[in-house]
Amino acid sequence: MPRAKNNVASRNRRKKVLKMSKGYWGNRGNVYTIAKGSVEKGLLHSYKDRKLKKRVYRSLWIVRINAAARENGTTYSKLIDAMNKKGVEINRKILASLAVENPKAFADIVKFVTN
Repeated sequence: MPRAKNNVASRNRRKKVLKMSKGYWGNRGNVYTIAKGSVEKGLLHSYKDRKLKKRVYRSLWIVRINAAARENGTTYSKLIDAMNKKGVEINRKILASLAVENPKAFADIVKFVTN
């Protein structure tokens, strides 16, 4: 019985990898054996960085809240503590957007929780 190589599946597998490596520098974009490693490493980084992005954004929000809180005479930690004691449940994402887009509303929140 002749050996079956299944060229269709092999070609499709290679085409998929080469399509994913489109735009890579040098041989990484057009030589299958090199592209395969680059694509695999890129996929690993994309998985890891989707998790890292959440941490980066949270720290950005905290920096923005702290800057706006200091303009209103308090600090980030004191503001969050006062909000928890008053039972105000506004997450950091919303607080940061208020601090940037609507400083008056942010100042009102600070005044409410610190009094």
